[in-house]
Amino acid sequence: MSAPSGAGKTSLIKALMEQDERVEVSVSHTTRPQRPGEAEGVNYFFISTEVFHEMREAGAFFESAEVFGHLYGTSLAQLESRLSDGADVILEIDWQGAQQVRKLLPDSAWLFILPPSLDALRARLHARGQDEEDTIDIRMRAARDEMSHWDEADYLIINDEFETALEALQALVRSLRLRTGQQQSALQDLIEDLLA
Repeated sequence: MSAPSGAGKTSLIKALMEQDERVEVSVSHTTRPQRPGEAEGVNYFFISTEVFHEMREAGAFFESAEVFGHLYGTSLAQLESRLSDGADVILEIDWQGAQQVRKLLPDSAWLFILPPSLDALRARLHARGQDEEDTIDIRMRAARDEMSHWDEADYLIINDEFETALEALQALVRSLRLRTGQQQSALQDLIEDLLA
């Protein structure tokens, strides 16, 4: 799932996870400083730039990208473990990471979340109370670049009314579970019996 900062991506994922126990979000590694209220291993794994480079060189990341001057990466081992356990794993990543995932997992689904307007996006960034005005200006400029990649995604949700956007996200997850590849592994015995 990709979105500009403030589009509501994290809030939508959190609400989805509260209602659907099969959905998990991958916890990324990052070199950015920990913010107040964030927990190690819950929001991110906070590591040094040196450790990040060592992990990347060792092939520990499924995907990685630089965003706002900080490095982010998805643990390959963690992702493989969760997928093998049957979890529906959401990667909360920017367009760069999503492009990498698309190449490595062609059957993955890329969802893009857009805000209803630039004014709404700026208001949400202000409401978070995490950034100074100059940082918000930087995020708004970066948002235009991020949003310019919306048409590369497979699915698009406009997060205008939160509950409507959440319903669309729930419907998408349910429909992705019905794909033939997903059903084949879950229903292998039944399919073999039906075709015997």
